[in-house]
Amino acid sequence: MANLPWHKSTYSDGAHNCVEVAEGPVTAVRDTRNRELGHLDVPAGEWTALLASVRAGR
Repeated sequence: MANLPWHKSTYSDGAHNCVEVAEGPVTAVRDTRNRELGHLDVPAGEWTALLASVRAGR
């Protein structure tokens, strides 16, 4: 994940309650406040399906 850029979620509130994502063949997700605890790896197809499901539930 070191070679992929991390970006904050557009839904993060700016008060350090943020989720960061690095998207690529495997999408990585981490808590901005606890970066030292690591990240969760999700296959890109599964990440896309999750986002589609969340967006459909709005």
